[in-house]
Amino acid sequence: MTEPPLSPAEKLRLALEMYEVGEEMMRQRLKREHPGQDAEAIEARLVRWLEERPITGLEGWGRVRPVQE
Repeated sequence: MTEPPLSPAEKLRLALEMYEVGEEMMRQRLKREHPGQDAEAIEARLVRWLEERPITGLEGWGRVRPVQE
């Protein structure tokens, strides 16, 4: 039996949960890579990573494309 498709709200909730899990995974990685640093330093590294990491899959977004008639 197949499950019914997710509603837009369910998809958004799932995406936000996945983001939170990914952020926590990166936080744990940073703790392992920098065991001597306190929570504040780890959080600063996490924020810097979030701000500087490349975003993939968004090629072409934000560009104006002509409307084809």
